[in-house]
Amino acid sequence: MTPKLVVVGGSWGGFDAVCGLLSPLPADTQVPIVVALHRSPRSRDGALEHMLAECLTLEVVVVEDKSPLKPGCVHLAPADYHLLIDDGSLALSTDAVVQYSRPSIDVLFESAADEYEAAVVAVILTGNNSDGAAGISRVKSSGGTTMAQDPATAVKAQMPQAAIDTGHVDIVGTIPMLVQRLSGLLGVEARR
Repeated sequence: MTPKLVVVGGSWGGFDAVCGLLSPLPADTQVPIVVALHRSPRSRDGALEHMLAECLTLEVVVVEDKSPLKPGCVHLAPADYHLLIDDGSLALSTDAVVQYSRPSIDVLFESAADEYEAAVVAVILTGNNSDGAAGISRVKSSGGTTMAQDPATAVKAQMPQAAIDTGHVDIVGTIPMLVQRLSGLLGVEARR
């Protein structure tokens, strides 16, 4: 099945990993991408968005509640909000932290799996807790495709390793390997 949504989660070291994963994707990529990165609730508005926009050819937007999903756009969870996929749009929540985090990768991945089932690709990157492992399991049980960064190449191995330990990760690889597999799934040619 051709993917209709890509969800990406990361924590410690995640900015560089997200840039490495998404910067090779061309501007005409037609699938929406939603990113949850752990960061301080006090992080400056727009700073992460600006830095991501500097390294990507895709448009980057910080999600506002009830924003529509846009093809070829990287939708970034704002600091201190959970981000959910809800009836084809993006919803924000201030529910309790999950795995010590808000935004929670589990919350994003689980809502994406519920909404898009087999048409979602979920990618777990570097991080220092187990957020995302339950979400990876939900995506896999819904028929979606799951990927994790090789823990040996991650700044912090705990998050991708926790996902791998679920037994529900389809593809484990370095960032360049994940780029190759993701671009193949999306039917685009990765830029060099």
